[in-house]
Amino acid sequence: MKGKIYMGALFFVLLSFMAIMFIQKEDHSETDKEKRMDAIAENQEKIDKMLESMTLEEKVGQLMMIGFKGTEAGPEINELIEKNHIGGIIYFDRNMKSPKQVARLSNSLQQTAKQSSLSLPLMVATDQEGGDIIRMKERVSPLPAQQDLGQHASAEDMYKVAKLNGEELSSMGININFAPVLDLSATDKRSVGKDPKKVYRYGKKTIQGLNDASVTGALKHFPGNGRSEVDPHLETSSVEANQLDLENSDIYPFKRIISEMDDRSFFVMVTHIKYPAYDQEKPASLSKVIIEDLLRGKLNYGGLVITDDLEMGAVNKYFSYEEMGMEAILAGADILLVCHEYAHELEVYEGLLEAVKAGKVPMERIDQSVKRVLTYKLHALDRTRVDPDQAEKVVKSPESIKYLESLK
Repeated sequence: MKGKIYMGALFFVLLSFMAIMFIQKEDHSETDKEKRMDAIAENQEKIDKMLESMTLEEKVGQLMMIGFKGTEAGPEINELIEKNHIGGIIYFDRNMKSPKQVARLSNSLQQTAKQSSLSLPLMVATDQEGGDIIRMKERVSPLPAQQDLGQHASAEDMYKVAKLNGEELSSMGININFAPVLDLSATDKRSVGKDPKKVYRYGKKTIQGLNDASVTGALKHFPGNGRSEVDPHLETSSVEANQLDLENSDIYPFKRIISEMDDRSFFVMVTHIKYPAYDQEKPASLSKVIIEDLLRGKLNYGGLVITDDLEMGAVNKYFSYEEMGMEAILAGADILLVCHEYAHELEVYEGLLEAVKAGKVPMERIDQSVKRVLTYKLHALDRTRVDPDQAEKVVKSPESIKYLESLK
């Protein structure tokens, strides 16, 4: 009898303890949720105040990402950051000779941005896809092509490769990688393959791996370059397929990732190819139907939209640089990518500036994109200084090379 009473008492004590722990857990959960909501509200208030205080020149500058020549921060790029308030830069081989040098360059550019009127961090990007598309190829880990990973590696391997890649980039001060390529192709080495479901799965793992290394990815090239036989670097082309076909194939990987992941964890890069099923006149990068109606409306994407390089033949043969910036922003793009020539970068900047002053682009439209840029920067870019010596240790480490060799 005493044993039963003892067991009953013990059960009651355990039950009471579990109830208390459950209540405490709920309290902590509510407290954490409240803290997150307070942080979001505080950030929103900060963004609204910042937006209100910004000049038109500052706003337009924040909507541009540009390239430059040299392995050090020269007068032209420093002036574009200080006086034109450029929001982001992109690295190519011409800017990169060693991990330590790239880290120092990133630190220098971030310091210039910090000392400018806005004191906002820079978006620092590159294209590190793997295979043939690797910057500073001899000094970084030998990343496999997407096609090779699609054929021989698991989705979990894709995650590990992306995380490894992201850790190397992050150590050098690069916070954005224009990858993964979601174009469907059985022959292009840049593509995982032709199966939309597999491209989606591997693409999602790539974004997760990059994010876990504090790098933002970019889904490209929306709404899908896979069917095009013409290189948009050289000339425009059209994808002749109906909307249903496109949405069940080329657009499928974009649609799935957008529906399942936080919009702030990736950009969407829009191609310069035409899709007559949606817009018979304009390429995707300048099409309001494709960016606003399809990407933002039907797919419900609320993150940052960036154009492909505006110096590509697919657009610069048909539009002036002054026109392109205006057309892309009116279509719904947030960031204008101009990768190479200083003169072209100024033309895009000044063209958009004058278009707003002339009333061709409403200030409300500019503010929408600037708000997205500010939201992203305050959310994702909290680390603006890196250790150059650490970059040398992280990039192309023996462990990384050994792992990548195991995938062959």
